[in-house]
Amino acid sequence: MISHGKDIKVFSGNSNPKLADEICRIMGTKLGESEVGTFSDGEIFASLYETVRGSDVFVVQSTCAPVNNNLMELLIVIDALKRASAGRITAVIPYFGYARQDRKAKARDPITAKLVANMITAAGADRVLTMDLHASQIQGFFDIPVDNLAGKPIFVDYYAKKFGAECENMMVVSPDVGSVSRARAFAQNLHMNLAIVDKRRQKANQCEVMNVIGDVRGKDCILFDDLVDTAGSLCNAAQALIEVGGAKSVHACASHGVLSGPAIDRVNNSAIEELTLLDTIPAIDPSLSSKINYLQVAPMFSEAIERIYQEVSISKLFR
Repeated sequence: MISHGKDIKVFSGNSNPKLADEICRIMGTKLGESEVGTFSDGEIFASLYETVRGSDVFVVQSTCAPVNNNLMELLIVIDALKRASAGRITAVIPYFGYARQDRKAKARDPITAKLVANMITAAGADRVLTMDLHASQIQGFFDIPVDNLAGKPIFVDYYAKKFGAECENMMVVSPDVGSVSRARAFAQNLHMNLAIVDKRRQKANQCEVMNVIGDVRGKDCILFDDLVDTAGSLCNAAQALIEVGGAKSVHACASHGVLSGPAIDRVNNSAIEELTLLDTIPAIDPSLSSKINYLQVAPMFSEAIERIYQEVSISKLFR
C-alpha cells in the first residue's frame, strides 16, 4: 500500500451529495467525476471517470435511509477505487448506520455494527472518518484506523452565541441515562448544570417517561442527544420537563436527524421550541417544520480530510 497519495481526490455516493460538494468547496477542490446508479433490476453500479492511481481518495457517503442502498454504494465505490489502484482510501461516513446494533441485547441477536465494519474493511477501505458514533466502542470493531469526530463543538459554539451570558442560568438535559456522559461534557463546555430524564423503554421506538432527576423548575433547558429517529424519546422527555419538572422552555439538539416515521409530526406537536441538527444526514424540506434547523459539518470534515491527507494530527478537532 502507498502510505501517502500523490494527490487528493474526493468522491461521493448519492446519500449526501450536497455535503460532499460543500466539503470540496471549502477545500478548494472539485468533486471527483463518477457515476453511481442502479440497473433496472435494482443492482448498484459505480463508474469512475478519472484516474485515481496512487491518489489519496476520500469517499463521502452517509449510510442513512435508504440504508442498505447507501451502504452498498459505499462498498462498491470503495471496491472500484481499490481495483483502480488508489493509493489510500478513506471512507468518510458522517452518519454510520446500524450503529445501534452494537451488542447482543438478547439471545441470538446479531451484532450488525461489527458486520458492517467488516464489510467496509473487506471492500478495501484503509481508514474511516465518521462523526458521533452511537457507541464509541464501535471504533474497536474495525481493524483499520477510525477517526470519530465530535459534533459537540459545533453545538457549543451555536448555543454560546445564541444565549450568551444566559447560559449560566440554563440546564442541559440528558434524555436518558445512557447519554449522561455525553450530556455532562456538553454542559461543562457551556457552564450549565445537568439534569436527567429517567425513562423506561417498553419496546423498540417507544418509551415511558418516569421522572426528572435534577431541578429544572423555571429553567430554559437544552435536551442533548446523539440522534433523533422517531423522536418519541425526545418529545416525551420535553413533555416531562415541562409537566413534571416545571421547566420554562425546552430546546433540543442532536448530531444525526434520522427523523423516520412520525418524527416530524411529533416534533411539530411537541413542547420543543427548536430542534437543532447537524447535516450529516440531508436536511428535510423546510416547509415540513419550522422548528427544525441545521448546522453545517462540512467545515469540520474538510479540515479533518486535509489533516489526514497532510498526515498531521487531527486531535485539535476533538476538543
